[in-house]
Amino acid sequence: MQLDLNLLTVLDALLEEGSVMGAAERLHLSSPAVSRTLGRLRAVTGDDILVRTGHSMVPTPYAVSVREDVHRLVRQAHEVLSPVRELNLAELDRTFTIQCHDAVAASLVPVLVGRIRERASGVRLRVLAENSMDTNDLRHGRVDLEVGGGRPELPEFRSEPLGDDRLVVAMRADHPCASGLDLASYAAQPHVVISRRGRLTASIDDVLAAQGLRRRVVAAVATVSTALQIAARGDALVTCTAILGRPLIEAFGLVARPLPIESPAATINCNWHQRFDSDPAHAWLREQVRASLDEITAS
Repeated sequence: MQLDLNLLTVLDALLEEGSVMGAAERLHLSSPAVSRTLGRLRAVTGDDILVRTGHSMVPTPYAVSVREDVHRLVRQAHEVLSPVRELNLAELDRTFTIQCHDAVAASLVPVLVGRIRERASGVRLRVLAENSMDTNDLRHGRVDLEVGGGRPELPEFRSEPLGDDRLVVAMRADHPCASGLDLASYAAQPHVVISRRGRLTASIDDVLAAQGLRRRVVAAVATVSTALQIAARGDALVTCTAILGRPLIEAFGLVARPLPIESPAATINCNWHQRFDSDPAHAWLREQVRASLDEITAS
């Protein structure tokens, strides 16, 4: 049997008000409409619900026995359909999973963890490395946020640019090109390419080709840290982002020099699934990621 759950709302009003007229006023309905619904309730339950005693109506024993359950169910239904959107950070107990490449993890995540600990001590972060291939982790909720250069194209995903990060060339402090770098010398040096898929070329190679130049790539590695470690042990150059790459560049004792050609800055994107659009806690996390990057940029 298919039940009309609207009957519970009318039943709750009848039991609270003790009359058809009172229930009608409470529900902003006409008395005949409530009276008809009372008839349906009687048919469904096999009970009179309210019976007349003189000039008033009193609930039956059945109605008295279910009054609290009915009121609780109606209240719970109201809470489900009218969710609270206010976020209490002091009571927030949640684990968020962020996926990013190692430069983001080295630069953004420490600042983000500090902000979260100050504002919501019950929140924990799981930081995962980028996969070499695209996955469905974001779609299936195994990852809450992706932070990096990529941007999903399907309409079920949301993407917000957090800012731009210009490209620089990292090298040893005593590298022959540390004092100055032009396009010819840049192309002449050995290079390490950062590619999670192992590609041996990047967009900068198209720029070089337009100038009749070609660089010599000695390795393609998945992480910035591996690339910079190779640069620290030899003459290889690493083209990477300036802001996000700075902590790792400094950690390996390297220096960064401007890229000797005009090149578009790399966009830092924050990606998530649309299921989290109206989630206050997830929106707060995205705000903290933006604020953390602003803090890094300002410093």
